[in-house]
Amino acid sequence: MSDPVFVLGGGAWGTALALHAARTGAQVHLWARNAQTLPNGAMPRLPDYPLPPAVHACSTLPAVTPGCVLVAIPTQHLATVLPMLPAGVNAVLCCKGIERQTLAFPLDILARERPDVPGAVLCGPNFAREIAAGLPAAAVLAAPDHTRAQALSSLLSTPLFRLYASTDCVGVQLGAAAKNVIAVASGVTIGAGLGENARAALITRGLAEITRLATALGGHAATLAGLAGLGDLLLTCTGAASRNYQLGMALGQGMTTHTALNSLPGVAEGVTTASALQALARSHGVETPITDCIAAFMEGQISLPQATHSLLSRPLKSEV
Repeated sequence: MSDPVFVLGGGAWGTALALHAARTGAQVHLWARNAQTLPNGAMPRLPDYPLPPAVHACSTLPAVTPGCVLVAIPTQHLATVLPMLPAGVNAVLCCKGIERQTLAFPLDILARERPDVPGAVLCGPNFAREIAAGLPAAAVLAAPDHTRAQALSSLLSTPLFRLYASTDCVGVQLGAAAKNVIAVASGVTIGAGLGENARAALITRGLAEITRLATALGGHAATLAGLAGLGDLLLTCTGAASRNYQLGMALGQGMTTHTALNSLPGVAEGVTTASALQALARSHGVETPITDCIAAFMEGQISLPQATHSLLSRPLKSEV
């Protein structure tokens, strides 16, 4: 890659993406509100991975035109950084969630705030530390235009990080957002000692729930069977490094939502996404029993036994 790449967001995911972008041969400018590095040259959220010479941490972006911009800002704060984007440059949104106040997905927020910037989204089963370490991984890069999705996938892929192009922006964004909510429920299941059988059932029915909503919004069921759906769901619901899973574990062990959130090293998008996802499902007449239960549980409206009883006492029906 000859053109420079901007990465907005100096957290673990933004830092990992900057390290990955440098492996494509690009000069990378990693923007963070506080761009101070550790004595070993690493960003604080990934202290074991020093930035190579090709990655420059900065709090002010240089006056150059990048080949693309990778945006790794939590969805609830995405709108605050979009004014920084250069007009006409491809913005790849690497965040997952739904804006609580508007029920907007990341690409909707971009279209609202910066209609002059063409957007894409990157989602998949990716833990930041493994991307930073250069371990094998894959993800989906979705854009409304297939040619642009393919071009950006080729631009940002490496032999160890394979990107698949898609035009199903709705399915990719919905899967990426909803899996965080199911991951909280998965953590609660294990934290409360309900067993692996219960977790497997919850993940499977969670995928069915996400697929119903995605298709109601215009997405494709096949997308939810892929990397942005099943792949991301499995990783987030079973991986110990998942913040949403960690949150659920703490809740299942009796911690309050407020205390559990304060104990996490980063943002658990599942908390803010749950109520937004619930509202989105209701507006489209889609049943989301797992989302409903975990949202009520996190808000302290029901106890864990009540949530469990609510799910297990639902009428028996055919699986499909």
